Amino acid sequence: MIVRIATEGQFEVSESDYETINDLDNAVVAAVDADDEERYAKAFAELIDFIRNHGTELGDDALAESDVIVPPSDTTLGEAGDHFTGEGIIPESVSGG
Repeated sequence: MIVRIATEGQFEVSESDYETINDLDNAVVAAVDADDEERYAKAFAELIDFIRNHGTELGDDALAESDVIVPPSDTTLGEAGDHFTGEGIIPESVSGG
């Protein structure tokens, strides 16, 4: 699965990491729903770090369509409400689940 972190680049992440990424996404959604700044900052940082550490960064010349687009790492709690709602940014359809 190809994940783009906006303003940063694309990462190829193994389908076997889908469940972990989805769980992290759900934690961000829960923090946004609770309007909990501290919990949001921790959960969003964990999501971004997981993608960076478990994905393989694609070069700038790679022309791959992104399956998922994650907002920039400096996204505030207020801004996150536009992205992290319902099922979050990682829809079930990405994994075929």
